[in-house]
Amino acid sequence: MTSRDTIFASIRRSLHVKGDERIRTAIVEERLDRAPKGVVPARAQLDAAGKLALFIEKAEGVQASVARVPSAKEVPGEVARYLRDNNLPAALRMGDDPRLSAMPWKETALDVTTGRSNGLDLSGITHAETAIAETGTLAILSGHENPTTLNFLPDNHIVVLNASDLVADLESVWARLRKKVGKGEMPRTVNFVTGPSRSGDIEQTILLGAHGPRALHIVVVEG
Repeated sequence: MTSRDTIFASIRRSLHVKGDERIRTAIVEERLDRAPKGVVPARAQLDAAGKLALFIEKAEGVQASVARVPSAKEVPGEVARYLRDNNLPAALRMGDDPRLSAMPWKETALDVTTGRSNGLDLSGITHAETAIAETGTLAILSGHENPTTLNFLPDNHIVVLNASDLVADLESVWARLRKKVGKGEMPRTVNFVTGPSRSGDIEQTILLGAHGPRALHIVVVEG
C-alpha cells in the first residue's frame, strides 16, 4: 500500500464509507462532468473592447506597463523599444513557443536565445495562454514552450497576449483550458501573474522584485 492509499483509506474510515458507493461516485462524476461555476461578478462581462480596456486599467494599476500593437509582426520592434527606453541590454530569452518563434526577431538588433533561464538572464519573454480582464491577470502555461523559469528568474518579464484570447473572469480561464486540452490533460502548472513581483512583509513597505521580476511589460496583439 502506498502513502496515497493510506491517506485515502484514513479519509474513508473517518467518513464511514468504503469508496465504492454508487450514489457517491455518481455525484462526483456528475459534478466533474458539469464543472459548474460559482457566482461570477458582472463587472467584466463586457464586449471585446470593454474587456481589453478593463484589463489594461487593472494591469497598469499594479505597476505593469502595457503596449498595444496591430499584429504579431510588430512585437519584436515593441520589445526592442521597451528594452532600449529602459536602458536594458538588447538581449532576450524565450522558450520555443511557435507563436513567438514565428515573429521577425531578426529584423531587430536583439540577441535572442531560447530555452530555460538559469537565473543570469536580465530579460525574458513568454506568451500568455489567456488573461483575465476582471483583475488584469495573465495566465501562462508551463512547458517547454514557455518555461516557468522565465516567469520568475529574469528581472524583466515581457509577456505577449493576443487580445482575442482575453476572457472576462477566472472561471472562463478553466473553461477555456478544459475545451482546449481536455480535463485529463491539464498542464502541470498554470501561473497567474498580476503585475511585477512584490512584497509588503518588511514594515508594510511594498518592495518590487521580492520573489520574481521587478518589471512586467505586456504587449497586446490586437490583430
